[in-house]
Amino acid sequence: MRGGGALLLVGGTSMLPAMSTPVTPLDTPALHAWHAGLARAMAAVATAEFPARLVEALSALVPIESSLFGLESKGQPPRHLFQHGISEEYREPLTERYYVRGYLLDPFCLAMEDGLAEGFYPLAEIAPDDFFNSEYYKTYYLKCGSVEDSHYIVDLDGQRKLSLCVYQGQSGARFSDEHTELLRAALPLVRELCRQFERSGGLELLLAGGEPGAQPTAALNRHIRAAFMNFGGDCLTEREREIAHLLLRGHSVKSSARVLDISPETVRMHRKHLYTKLEINSQAELFSLFIDWLTRAGSA
Repeated sequence: MRGGGALLLVGGTSMLPAMSTPVTPLDTPALHAWHAGLARAMAAVATAEFPARLVEALSALVPIESSLFGLESKGQPPRHLFQHGISEEYREPLTERYYVRGYLLDPFCLAMEDGLAEGFYPLAEIAPDDFFNSEYYKTYYLKCGSVEDSHYIVDLDGQRKLSLCVYQGQSGARFSDEHTELLRAALPLVRELCRQFERSGGLELLLAGGEPGAQPTAALNRHIRAAFMNFGGDCLTEREREIAHLLLRGHSVKSSARVLDISPETVRMHRKHLYTKLEINSQAELFSLFIDWLTRAGSA
């Protein structure tokens, strides 16, 4: 896992771990802003204001337009705790649709369910090979002002993780390689501050107050997950359903074949059969049908 080195700033010079991309040293005003932001974040670890102060500190290193801070618990939908810089038109799909059902196809949520180690991860390091052509990417990224995001993942215990997602949601740009490496180098500080946030009671305060939003009940979550696993009902075979799930998550035919240890030709055959059974002709129609399926399950 990359990103284990500390970010040490002495006299305006960045002492960073070995990186593929050279990083320009911070100038004195930026260094002062970073240190001041860190001080405010440290002072806020026992309060519900911590996520905002942490994002402010990181923004002194790298301009960050938008962020989402959440709690990930194994077997449960992610819990939305804080957001900033997300325009009104994008808030509903990001903080309601995503946290109710969209997370079932999200590469970060899926990777964490599969035991993703804590660290700093740009989307491209996590996503399946065809994810950037998927309908999920078009719906929950491009149509919500994001081209690519990056996540800090911090373990709290064996069942819970804190996730901080940062991206350029106003300009729709990507972080430069230099900015990505600066964010990666800040991982040890972010990790320790997040753990202090949990140990000192700040997380408990935030969970108790929380931001209003759609948080599924345990029963509804189980219902939605059961619907996900039974997508297509009796119409699809188990293998066809597995391939539908992989295609929806952004796997190509070749990647699906590797995951299932079958040939690409077999994947194409099953895809043709499931499209015929569902009376659809494209992945866009498959995604729309899938969301409708989960929506009906959630309202049942």
